[in-house]
Amino acid sequence: MVQDHAVTTSRADSDSARAGERAKNDRLRPVRLWLYAVAALVVLMVIVGGATRLTESGLSITEWKPVTGTLPPLSDAAWQAEFDKYRQIPQYQQINRGMSLSEFKYIFWWEWGHRLLGRVIGFAFLLPFLFFLWRGLIDRPLGWKLAGLFVLGGLQGAVGWWMVASGLVHRVDVSQYRLATHLTLACVILAATVAVAVSLKPAQEKRSSPDWLRGYAQILLIAVLVQIFLGGLVAGLDAGLTYTTWPLMDGHLVPPMENLLVQQPVWRNFFENVLTVQFNHRLFAYVLFALAVGHWLSARRVGGSVRRRATLIVALVSAQAVLGILTLVYQVPIDIALAHQFGATIVLIAVTVNLVRLKEGA
Repeated sequence: MVQDHAVTTSRADSDSARAGERAKNDRLRPVRLWLYAVAALVVLMVIVGGATRLTESGLSITEWKPVTGTLPPLSDAAWQAEFDKYRQIPQYQQINRGMSLSEFKYIFWWEWGHRLLGRVIGFAFLLPFLFFLWRGLIDRPLGWKLAGLFVLGGLQGAVGWWMVASGLVHRVDVSQYRLATHLTLACVILAATVAVAVSLKPAQEKRSSPDWLRGYAQILLIAVLVQIFLGGLVAGLDAGLTYTTWPLMDGHLVPPMENLLVQQPVWRNFFENVLTVQFNHRLFAYVLFALAVGHWLSARRVGGSVRRRATLIVALVSAQAVLGILTLVYQVPIDIALAHQFGATIVLIAVTVNLVRLKEGA
């Protein structure tokens, strides 16, 4: 009788715990959906940023006006004033001299749209955040995480202007260092947003996985961010328009060392030598693929959702590699290039979800 009573009590406690968990999940569902929507906007921001770069539109707006810059030029005189400002910078004088006003409007609208989307994301984050705080749906630990995300978003806006400013005086384009930083920070914000959203709904399936597999997943996430940074350097130097063959590069699997390290000091080659920058991006793609396959082989021993996530990651990394090769051999057409950039965000989301779930023991 005592044993039966203990079993009944245990079941009641378990049912009560599950009911409490379901109630919490239902309560936080609007917060999760909001964060997923913000993450989708960040992905869109990355794609629009890529289009802005590929159309060489990023320097068309030469001032940073967080408030008044929300409105585009509304009269012929205002358009002419913006065009006159653009004609003062090296990009116009050395590359686009003779550009018509209608051609300027085309690149202006890309950059204006990119900046407007950044403002939209800011409001799409802040207003619901304040509403959920008011309704008591966000506790203190979650509130601090979300406040941190908002600060990162503000920092990203400042980094964006820091990037644009690098191309207004002595260059005809933006600094590849700053472009890669801007892109990588956007992806860090994306990963952090997804991680918080996923953590608000614990997985249904719990499966014991070794600690080292979680460490492996963390390395995989870091590797994806490193590869994104390297891709930013490639974009900043237009390195994808050179050495457009695969798997050989300038007739070699590994270019001669004297060409890879021609600049002095040596470290500059990794950021400024077009050959080295593209080679590093290629090489790290192989490393990332090997890491994804290794993670999959390890996850097979665990099975269940762990294995399914690992399989998805390998598939996404493989597809991303194919897109990268196509971008290269077809010399960076905008549609394939943007698909490649979109693919990077999807891989990042997948490895982020995987890491969060593994930390939960799922």
